[in-house]
Amino acid sequence: MQLVTLARSSGRSARVIGLLGLAAITLAGCVSGSATASFNQTTFGDIIWAMIVFFFWFMFIWMFIAIFSDIIRRNDLSGAWKAVWILVIVILPFLGILIYIVTRPKMTAQDVQMITQAEAAGKAAAGVSTADELAKLQQLRQSGALTEEEFQALKTKLMG
Repeated sequence: MQLVTLARSSGRSARVIGLLGLAAITLAGCVSGSATASFNQTTFGDIIWAMIVFFFWFMFIWMFIAIFSDIIRRNDLSGAWKAVWILVIVILPFLGILIYIVTRPKMTAQDVQMITQAEAAGKAAAGVSTADELAKLQQLRQSGALTEEEFQALKTKLMG
């Protein structure tokens, strides 16, 4: 009774009370079991379909991030071309990504430079052997920079 009296006093509060009543009816329907009935109708096929949709959505986000970072990282594109490409992949996501992949050169000068740096770092890392490291540790121990305990700990770590 009080709700009806309050609802008559103001048009705005009537709408609020109406929405609250609708929410209460919906909540009562969920508690009584009508919501669980729709959940029980979920089939194995629905779950598989949801997993497939999730996979493709995740794959699309991954491609978007990869292409976006490739555009930003490239040195051969001017700022204006980077902005155009980003606009294209934002406005037309699937088509924009496909067009970018098709038009991107296979190897840019920056890619060649990065490959050369990676190969040089690999050769430098491969050039240091365990024997070299042990010799350096021995020199540090003889110079007094390492104590005997530190030397043995580092030697064990190096050997293991």
